[in-house]
Amino acid sequence: MSWSSLSRAVIVGAHAVYVAGDPWDDRSWVLKPGQAGEPPMFVHHLLRGIELTAADPRAGCIYSGGQTEAAAGAVSEGQGYWRIAQSVRWLGHPDVQDRAATENFARDSFENLLFGLCRFRELAGHFPEHLTMVSWKFKEARFALHREAIRWPPSRWTYVGVNDPIDLATAVSGERQTLQAFRRDPYGTTGVLAGKRRSRNPYHRHPPYSATCPEIADLLRHPGSQTFDLDLPWTTPDTATSGADTGS
Repeated sequence: MSWSSLSRAVIVGAHAVYVAGDPWDDRSWVLKPGQAGEPPMFVHHLLRGIELTAADPRAGCIYSGGQTEAAAGAVSEGQGYWRIAQSVRWLGHPDVQDRAATENFARDSFENLLFGLCRFRELAGHFPEHLTMVSWKFKEARFALHREAIRWPPSRWTYVGVNDPIDLATAVSGERQTLQAFRRDPYGTTGVLAGKRRSRNPYHRHPPYSATCPEIADLLRHPGSQTFDLDLPWTTPDTATSGADTGS
């Protein structure tokens, strides 16, 4: 199936790099501090992406996450998720493989969203009419901030929170600080958020999306606390209501 016929994006934000072996086992991953025991939750995220894509022949699935760990070598988070999906034979939906791809540059949740959209644009030749974001339940408020920062219409948005970490209390405590940081800096270009991005880019990768998605090049470069206010492909009058169907 050609991606040009697809109109809906299912973006799964990856959280760590899977290297090899049993994906349910911590030892098969390069985990960040505090992620012990979480790989089974990650697997459920990527499986949910398969299910959502299989349920809608108009959907394309993007596993988004960059080469964030030097210890993993030149393997991206997105590539690891795709390999696990392949190993479970796409849950009996082989057609999903033709509608699944990786995005290999994102370093945080904001980039999972925006770069995932860019990757869909690269493959399909257009931006999707509807966007479904798959991640942690406790991160729904954060992704709402990201959606607002890029001014993606709420009528064309579905958030799927699959599960929560084992130590939810610690995760929620850290999330409060992250939410505050993104409220001050919605695009993550300064301070602690920019520092995290630098630390998660050991191979000094540079995303190509300003060239491959020229319609949003200014958004991709936008810094600071002020909301980007120029026209975007999903905010212009001819596209603002084209995907009002909110089913996932």
